[in-house]
Amino acid sequence: MKTIENFNFKNKKALIRVDFNVPLDSDFNVTDATRISAAKQTIIKILEDGGSCILMSHLGRPKGIQEEFSLKHIVNKVEDIIGVETKFVSTSTGEAAEQAASNLKPGEILILENLRFNAEETKGDKDFAQALAKLGDIYVNDAFGTAHRAHASTTVVAEFFPENKCFGSLLAQEIKSIDKVLKTGEKPVLAILGGAKVSSKITIIENILDAVDHLIIGGGMAFTFVKAQGGSIGNSLVEDDKMELALSILKQAEAKNVTIHLPTDSVIADDFNNNANTKICDIKNIPDGWMGLDAGPESRKQFHEVVMQCKTILWNGPLGVFEMENFANATIALGNSIAEATEHGAFSLVGGGDSVAAVKQFGFEKKVSYVSTGGGAMLESLEGKTLPGIAAILE
Repeated sequence: MKTIENFNFKNKKALIRVDFNVPLDSDFNVTDATRISAAKQTIIKILEDGGSCILMSHLGRPKGIQEEFSLKHIVNKVEDIIGVETKFVSTSTGEAAEQAASNLKPGEILILENLRFNAEETKGDKDFAQALAKLGDIYVNDAFGTAHRAHASTTVVAEFFPENKCFGSLLAQEIKSIDKVLKTGEKPVLAILGGAKVSSKITIIENILDAVDHLIIGGGMAFTFVKAQGGSIGNSLVEDDKMELALSILKQAEAKNVTIHLPTDSVIADDFNNNANTKICDIKNIPDGWMGLDAGPESRKQFHEVVMQCKTILWNGPLGVFEMENFANATIALGNSIAEATEHGAFSLVGGGDSVAAVKQFGFEKKVSYVSTGGGAMLESLEGKTLPGIAAILE
């Protein structure tokens, strides 16, 4: 696996695909700069070698050229975080871009305009990729968040750098972290899958059963398993058409010696809102008119014991409706358990939109080993798919 550590960038222009798809407020200020900070290590290494950086990214989902999605809005934030004056060119290919790139001196940074202002980017157009390739000497992919897309800047452009292409630090770290869970992690290995639906996690469950020793299933998806085994779940979220699948997953797990842990009790509510009436109930006996919105105290205790005996931990998906304060307790308790296990030497990887949001919201970001930057890309990796952006560098 070639990374930036395999190259000396002295007097080289690095064409770097970053993921600067960051949220902006109504005044175009960046409200969460995590993705910019995540690329800092790669950019600094190249600049310190005596190279220059040409950064390309998308922002939002523009339809053609839309001022509000211009990457010029993030230039100041990039300067703040990297600590280097940053130039901007209002196109990503063509004469102006080529001129700006050729004028770039060692130690300087140039940001190209939003790639998705060009329809050719998402179509994976070869001519567009070649026009981008003209701008740099070495291609670096550091955008895990888009590695599952076969776009011009993430995949096709690599063809024009047969020898001079590599992974940035962030993307290399993502690959290693997922490999740790699926292949090289110290046992016992635990996966915690939460969230609303079994259907969105089926392929992940089937793929990771060969890699894990324990599987905690929580959140809304647990009710499909409980009902499939004959439990009464009241008005809780359920996918009736996935009950057979749930039973088949339980069988497969048993055959592969994987212990599945489901919640045993639930915090139930008589309405889907934070101020609903609540009580604690056996998860198999939820009365009609009530719904489970969080894992109960017994489940939290049980899950804590499982987490503490494992050496490699993947967390994907919350255990309850954590966006509502009264149903966030199990997710917070799980975060505390994983933080404690990590402190005792376990490797913990958190990935997938909702769990990442929970980890940030409740302050666990620095207490786990690694927080993945890519939602869809992370899920597809866990499903065992080879991501096009990764394959393009390995080829």
